Amino acid sequence: MGTATSSMAAKFAFYPPNPPSYNILVDEESGKMRISDVHQRDDVDVDVLKLTTKKGNEIVAMYMKNASASLTVLYSHGNAADLGLMFHIFSELSLHLNVNLMGYDYSGYGRSSGKASEQDTYADIEAAYKCLEETYGVKEEDIILYGQSVGSGPTLELAVRLPQLRAVILHSPILSGLRVMYPVKRTFWFDIYKNIDKIPLVQCPVLVIHGTDDDVVDFSHGKQLWELCKDKYEPLWLKGGNHCNLELYPEYLRHLRKFISAIEKLPRLRNVSERKTTDEVVVAESSSSGNNTTEQVIILDKSRPSTDLREKDKGRPSIGQRSEKSRLSTDSSSREKSRSSTDKRDKSRKSVDRSGKARNSVDQPERARNSFDRSVETIKMFYFHHHFYSSFSCYGNLQVWRYGEVSWIV
Repeated sequence: MGTATSSMAAKFAFYPPNPPSYNILVDEESGKMRISDVHQRDDVDVDVLKLTTKKGNEIVAMYMKNASASLTVLYSHGNAADLGLMFHIFSELSLHLNVNLMGYDYSGYGRSSGKASEQDTYADIEAAYKCLEETYGVKEEDIILYGQSVGSGPTLELAVRLPQLRAVILHSPILSGLRVMYPVKRTFWFDIYKNIDKIPLVQCPVLVIHGTDDDVVDFSHGKQLWELCKDKYEPLWLKGGNHCNLELYPEYLRHLRKFISAIEKLPRLRNVSERKTTDEVVVAESSSSGNNTTEQVIILDKSRPSTDLREKDKGRPSIGQRSEKSRLSTDSSSREKSRSSTDKRDKSRKSVDRSGKARNSVDQPERARNSFDRSVETIKMFYFHHHFYSSFSCYGNLQVWRYGEVSWIV
């Protein structure tokens, strides 16, 4: 049952363009690969690469170099897209945001081999990140992860494992795969891309972008993820924006430029503990202060009180020790008296608790039955909203769901 549910979720989640929007051509003179059927600007230097993932697939990636850039964006695109369709957007972002940019196709997308799955996308982004480090010498603290729609899944999976990451951008992100279809209140074991559980673990600043009229991934997904962020940056809620047109809004590029500018001014953080002491810097940036001196003052003002308290505490023990000795001698007799009365009350409580435990043991089968019913109801909604069923029948109180040759009686 679990395997069937997981594979069905995977079929819903991944829709690679068929056929792919591009081919890979090899220049006879230089031997360099390039993507066909795209208009490449003369001022954009593009490397096309083939990377091998730990799952054994060969994925296609491209790296756009910007000579004046100090930061690099690792972009995980959305569903029903590949590098050919994203090429123009990538080149515009690299140019206008003044960043290097690496994009990649998931396994089974574009000209990448294999078949898409949740775990394969995790292996894909890991291969792209490893390429940035080993081939281009990019450091973790100079990387911004950008995840669009389904791409928010691999983005957050990698982000929680990189404590020195510079920043994260989530574009029309999902809370989880199941929550796209049905607003469940808890995370189930068969769900995919459990972003709702991962976002609080991300240590770096997070920018969330979402359209208010998104009819694919509801606006509430982006809003809730932003609320759960540990290190929030001013979000961008595009009024009237849907799932696929946010790049057309002037505010989109303007807000991204503002975010990149703020992130560039942040000091490179060497470890998690150092990042925790500088959380106030991001708050200052999100209010667009743009002043490095102000940021330093905020950090110093926040750190002083704890230092002053420690200094004051050093002078207190001699007084506290004298008063503590007198308290101990005075209170010892009263404590002994109170213990005997407390023990009597505890004995009476135990007799009451035994009867309560007996009632709980009777209630447990009913609770388990209710929990099972709720799980069945959720799975039914999972199939219903995905149109995975082929027929549905009612026989009195029995409900029969059929998918191909398989039937479930509820």
